[in-house]
Amino acid sequence: MTVPVILVNATSDLIEMNRSGLDAHPVEPFIWEITSAAVLLLMAPLVGWAAGRWRLWGAGLPVALAIHAGLTVPFLLVHVGAMVPARELLYALLGWPYDFFSGGVWMTLIYEWRKDLITYAIFTGVYSLYAWWAAREAAPLPPPAGSEPRIEVRDGGRTIFLKAAEILYLESAGNYVTLHSAHGRHLVRATLSDWARRLSGVAKPVTDPAISGQSGTAPAPNPDFARIHRSRIVNRSHIRETRPTPSGDFELTLSDGTVLTGSRRFRSALG
Repeated sequence: MTVPVILVNATSDLIEMNRSGLDAHPVEPFIWEITSAAVLLLMAPLVGWAAGRWRLWGAGLPVALAIHAGLTVPFLLVHVGAMVPARELLYALLGWPYDFFSGGVWMTLIYEWRKDLITYAIFTGVYSLYAWWAAREAAPLPPPAGSEPRIEVRDGGRTIFLKAAEILYLESAGNYVTLHSAHGRHLVRATLSDWARRLSGVAKPVTDPAISGQSGTAPAPNPDFARIHRSRIVNRSHIRETRPTPSGDFELTLSDGTVLTGSRRFRSALG
């Protein structure tokens, strides 16, 4: 797609210069368009990151629009700051003079910003549309009636669905939480308190008809997860051994052999 755009823009520049009677070498418009497109392509992943960080759908749309509008300024400055030296180098190699700001610095920047605003909007729109489509495709199907609900875990660009019983323990890592499951480790952006609240709301199936009041399964509060440290939550159903430590704290051995240290402040959570 980039090559046709370069060809169309460069040939359009040549036609306009010929109509205006301007004296320019036919190579010049191609230098302008190629250097500009190369810098824009290098910046595209950064725009994609910004589109993912401040999404253009959902409740935060007004704030996201304001942030993206502000980002068009550094987008312009990086574009011009990298494009102009590249052009100056190519012109110098050809022995030609080049003055990008011949029309004045501010007027030139405003002229370029108008074009970069459209480019930034296109990049953001494409990335946002793809992210929205991917999120829609990855949306979980409703679980069968009476089954144990799955927990959605967003690990980088992946979305994983786990049952509560598959989670071994969780560990705080600053603004992130490392979730250890039977399938590996998953790093998610959240706090441990957020996950404590989330796990406390996960229903646990009950298969006893006397409890459920019917012949199937029914959800009940999930008591499996306990906080054993200010930076750790453990799935109690995976605890295989507990033992005290000389400091007054305690250690847990989990079903996979992992040994965790718990604080005496949280000993009562184990019951």
